[in-house]
Amino acid sequence: MNFNLQKKSLLYLLIGVTLLTVFITFSSESKFKTEIPFSEVVKLAKKGSLQSIEVNGDRLKIIGKDDQTFTSRKEQGASVVESLYNNGIDPLTSDLQVIVKGASGLTNLIGIFLNFLPLIFLGAVLLFMFRQAQGSSNQTFSFGKSKARMQIGNQPAVNFDDVAGVEEAKEELREVVEFLKFPDRFLSLGARIPRGVLLVGPPGTGKTLLAKAVAGEAEVPFFSISGSEFVEMFVGVGASRVRDLFNQAKKHSPCIVFVDEIDAVGRHRGAGLGGGHDEREQTLNQILVEMDGFDTKTNVIVIAATNRPDILDPALLRPGRFDRRVTIDIPDVKGRVQILEVHSKGKPIGKEVDLEYVSKQTPGFSGADLANLVNESAILAARKNQKTISSEEFNESVDRVMMGPARKSKVISATEKKITAFHEAGHALVGFLLPNTDKVSKVTIVSRGHAGGYTKSLPAEDRSLWSVQQFKERMAFAMGGRAAEEINFGEITTGASNDLNQATETARAMVTKYGMSDKLGPRTFGKREEMVFLGKEISETRDYSDQIAETIDSEVKILLEEAYNTAKSLLTKNKTKLKQIADHLMEHETLEGEMLENLFNSPTRKKRQSSA
Repeated sequence: MNFNLQKKSLLYLLIGVTLLTVFITFSSESKFKTEIPFSEVVKLAKKGSLQSIEVNGDRLKIIGKDDQTFTSRKEQGASVVESLYNNGIDPLTSDLQVIVKGASGLTNLIGIFLNFLPLIFLGAVLLFMFRQAQGSSNQTFSFGKSKARMQIGNQPAVNFDDVAGVEEAKEELREVVEFLKFPDRFLSLGARIPRGVLLVGPPGTGKTLLAKAVAGEAEVPFFSISGSEFVEMFVGVGASRVRDLFNQAKKHSPCIVFVDEIDAVGRHRGAGLGGGHDEREQTLNQILVEMDGFDTKTNVIVIAATNRPDILDPALLRPGRFDRRVTIDIPDVKGRVQILEVHSKGKPIGKEVDLEYVSKQTPGFSGADLANLVNESAILAARKNQKTISSEEFNESVDRVMMGPARKSKVISATEKKITAFHEAGHALVGFLLPNTDKVSKVTIVSRGHAGGYTKSLPAEDRSLWSVQQFKERMAFAMGGRAAEEINFGEITTGASNDLNQATETARAMVTKYGMSDKLGPRTFGKREEMVFLGKEISETRDYSDQIAETIDSEVKILLEEAYNTAKSLLTKNKTKLKQIADHLMEHETLEGEMLENLFNSPTRKKRQSSA
């Protein structure tokens, strides 16, 4: 049993015994009549109504001849016998018996205890309440203390070998490690201490892991705290916690202070909805002073992470505070292979698993996504009672992470299954026939998430630049499902809603964002506005006329119709191949690998190769 629980149980038992004692004491006294004055005792004695008087100190117990019992008190120091004799009553000649009991020290002590028992009980209750409130009072007075978690760097849990896919970022941070390890080398040349490093990147790219690796490599204490932990509902708590954090850091100098999600307290000052000086701004002001105030001799380096650098206050980003900004982006193919290798260490990976092929299936995945991918693969292998993780589990995990688990239990009618098969076959065939689209690697009509089926393409390489023709073929690929439905069934369904949304967004971006319209020329349209306090876009301001708006709509419509006509023309010319793929989908539900290649191996494929 817990020691604190034992203490509380003992205290509750003591209170219970005290209450029981008080109850018994007062209940025993309640058996007697109400206390009468001594003058009334004398009157009853004169009438001969009393049988005996029992003297116990100053207290008197009177028993009448009718066995009624009374209590009374005599004057302190006075004699009962003498008082009765002075009132004309001689106890020696009358029937009245006067019994005097000697009050021992213990009896007096018990009497005193019983007299003061209510006060003792009240004191015990107050003491209990005080002890109970003592824990909460400690928390009350610790509001201004920092909640940072400290890790000693002598035994680093993470180093640069545990961080993959961000080689450029690691090179930037190696200088910070070198300075913490060998500061004299830099100070002798007059180099200034880098006060802060801002890690910028999308969520899940490894910003926190990289900060831990810096502390592990430098073997220095590491203080970590989230930006949201500074601010409480009480005014001044955030600034107090900042002061306490840096005081702790100075005592353990040289060290690293890591502030995760610094945008929680580092937003533009004066951007509050109320327009006033709020608690968050006081916290930010204290951070600014601590990082580059009058005291600049401390060897404390601040590393902060955020995925919203655009909303940070300019005073944070100036030289002298966050001297360096290290961008950590989504990893490329090579980086994804390295990350998969790191997370696969210690796991029984099958020999047939090709991590490079897995990385090609995961464009746009962050480090956290890839870690989740490997973990999902291990879970699937364990569910099947396998000793190793095979490529089948990796392929299934890719689909689970991207689309969700397969909903094989979902019951669909034969008509819907046929429509879905032709829809996905349309995507696959258009993607195969167009030269600038990514290679189709998998087609399935198994439902995942909100999708009734999907067609997956593998890019030959990571792409950051898109041409006009690539955009047009991408839209035609999205229109392939709707075009296939119209060709085979003569009508369309709601299954193409997401495809239409993607195609429309691509066409509008070409016209308004990338200047890819011949009529409108190289210009962007629409200014996106956001409120810094909210940290997100809330509107898009029109900076063009109504006539330009009509032209934009017209250009978007032309691009979408062109893409749809391209897809419809290709599928009409290859209607036999479209039906063949759809029939195979209805039979096997999923087509990939060699089976899909054999379906695509046709005169159309040979013509495409010859034209290349």
